[in-house]
Amino acid sequence: MEPQFDPQVREKMKKNLVYVSIFSVVMLFAGLTSAYIVLMGDSFWVKHPLPNFFWLSTATVGLSSITFVLAIRAAKQNQSSMLKSMMVLTTLLGVLFIFFQFKGYGELTTKGFHAANNHIMVVDGRYGDYFEVTMNGKPVSVHGNDFLVNGKKMTGQEFKSLQDFTSQFLDYERGKTMKVTKPNPSIVLLMNKRPITLNNQEVYSPENVKFSHLDGLRLRYFAENIRDERGDFYARGKIGEDFHIYYKGEEIGYNEKRKLTYQGKELNAGLETKAIESADSASSFLYIITFVHLLHIIVAMIYLIKITIHSLSGRFNSENNLALRTGAIFWHFLGFLWVYLLLFLIYIH
Repeated sequence: MEPQFDPQVREKMKKNLVYVSIFSVVMLFAGLTSAYIVLMGDSFWVKHPLPNFFWLSTATVGLSSITFVLAIRAAKQNQSSMLKSMMVLTTLLGVLFIFFQFKGYGELTTKGFHAANNHIMVVDGRYGDYFEVTMNGKPVSVHGNDFLVNGKKMTGQEFKSLQDFTSQFLDYERGKTMKVTKPNPSIVLLMNKRPITLNNQEVYSPENVKFSHLDGLRLRYFAENIRDERGDFYARGKIGEDFHIYYKGEEIGYNEKRKLTYQGKELNAGLETKAIESADSASSFLYIITFVHLLHIIVAMIYLIKITIHSLSGRFNSENNLALRTGAIFWHFLGFLWVYLLLFLIYIH
């Protein structure tokens, strides 16, 4: 036979279990946010606005806490219909929170902020290092993430033509011959400031030497950057407006020579190398912190669905609602935790 506990003892045991779980989660996120601050201190750090969908997540988790409170009140007053509707609504709001979180991640990736394998600066295939183009006889240059024709920002149609032309180089891999299968009379591909040469569509260097594998890789990376609208930065938009880069608490500038500046001067060789090699750790931490929280929400949702089913079956009433109350404690905690993380990311990230 299972041991029988006094209801008050049983309630205390279950609540203590919830409090221990909460303490464990608090320590986990204290470690993550502390690591964020420590790593930020001596690194190049990208800061940008949070996704709009994160604000919708905040609204849904806040509303879900309110509906959960109303559900418990209904259970204590034996209002079965109210209890059922509030628990179903709480569960739906929890699902919406998860949905908006993933939509927020999609918004981040669209803006060029990825969870991993991303640098702050474009290195491989950077426009102008090995390859560039002219369009209708006019030089194409890059400033930030803007592509310019003769010093003026490209029109949408001009950039689409450039993307269409360079897309033929995207499928290059070892063992394949680099070819120009979609020539565009208005676009000339330059290698080391000089036009490439063609022989039966095969690409040769300006010195009439067949492309090496390294040349092919560089041209493929060059095409990938144009496809993804990357100039000098992985982040989309304009530095100083759509995103900011910091080093040791001071904002990094960007000048007309496509160079980063620190304290009003171009970066020295050591800092420039560090900037080039720096990964976008800020975005990685943003994903880690929010996704770990999301995992806790998903686990809590499993329990939430369970007690919602029990609510619909009429199990809870004024005498039996402990599972509702303990579930609500943890759910409210996750809501407050999300608000804390959001504020942390707003003021620190």
